[in-house]
Formats: sequence, C-alpha cells, structure tokens
Amino acid sequence: MLEAKALYSYYGKSPILQDLDFKVKEGGFLGIVGRNGVGKTTLLRTIMGLTDRADGILSFNSSNLLGVSTPDRAAAGIAYIPQGREVIPRFTVRENLVMGMFSRADKSRQIPEHIFELFPMLWDFIDRRGGDLSGGQQQQLAIGRALAMDPKILLLDEPTEGIQPNIVQQIENVIRKLNQEMGLTIVLVEQNTRFVRQTADSFLLLDKGRVALRGKGEELTSEVIHQYLAI
Repeated sequence: MLEAKALYSYYGKSPILQDLDFKVKEGGFLGIVGRNGVGKTTLLRTIMGLTDRADGILSFNSSNLLGVSTPDRAAAGIAYIPQGREVIPRFTVRENLVMGMFSRADKSRQIPEHIFELFPMLWDFIDRRGGDLSGGQQQQLAIGRALAMDPKILLLDEPTEGIQPNIVQQIENVIRKLNQEMGLTIVLVEQNTRFVRQTADSFLLLDKGRVALRGKGEELTSEVIHQYLAI
C-alpha cells in the first residue's frame, strides 16, 4: 500500500531523511521508533507532503505521491494525527469531527457511528468545545476526526504522549482494534516500545535520518532497545 525507495526529505537545503526504504502492506502495522530528533515526525510529514522537498520514490497504492498536494493525499485516503493533536479549540466536538470529513470522496457529512462506539466520550461531549477537553479527550477527538474521513491508512505521531494512563490503555486498545479487527493500515511513531513490540507487524528504528535497524515487531527486544535507545 505504501512504499518508499531511496527517499530523501528536506527542510530548506538540509536532508533530514536520507535513503529510506520501507514497505507497508494493506492492513499492515509499521512502528517507527528512535531517539528524539532522528526524523520520525519528519517521516510522517513527508508522507503527507508537509516538508519543503522530497526526492526518491514514495508511492501509495502504486501511485506516486511526490508532487501531490497535501489535500489530494488526504483525499486519496491518508489520514494524519500530528503531535499536539491540533483540534480546533473554539469548535465543538461535532464541528471538529465534521471538519475531518471534507476530504471524503462521497462528500458525506454524517459522522460515522463507529467513531462513537470506539470513543463514547465524544458522544457525551458532542456539543462541548474542543478547547475545554482534557489532553486525553482531545487525543480521542483527533483520532475520531481522522477516522471521520474514512481513511485507507492512518499515520499517528506519539498518540499516547502526556496522557493519563487509563486513557492511554483505551487509545492503545482502539488502535489495535482498528488494525486487527477493522483492517486499517497503521503507521505509528511511538516512544512506547512495549506497544510497538506487542502490536506492530514490523518496525523501523531511525538514527540520524536513516534506517539503523528494521525487523518484525516482536524483534524489538530489550537488547535492541538498550543498544539503540538507551540514554
């Protein structure tokens, strides 16, 4: 579904990502791990077309993404949940969810019921402003907003960062369900290596903008973590 070959990505003239190669099959789950500042977020932003320039090959469902606008990538079925969630604080939960639907091919503005089944809190607070929600509730809203666009692939950037433990468990369960039961393709940047090891089909470990290690999810062992990620 998603493939990169010899992928470079730039901010200004500086290459942040260098010579990346990876594949994500339909229904797959790729975990991206690494220390802070090694290019994990840049990789997701590159997939969405949010860096200054990218070279190499980046394809989605066999179509070239390079040169395609960010709105057109969203319309093709790529949903991105950035760090910080970026819910619109003055909009209600309902309005934030509807905002996620503007890229739908079917032009529907009817919020899918399964979003409220995954996150009942969103229905309870449907008319509450996004800015009045807690961090964990905003993350649930951000995921719900992405799902409202009926995506083919979901890109998540550290969705459990800074969130209370009980909601972390709920978000992890939803991500697992989306992938394993609903067949949604996932690319996840996450510091929680336990969750990546338990849930991802495969992982990439980035270091200084390059792939330092790759493998199956269960191969992200404590030895690997100590070697590459320990401070």
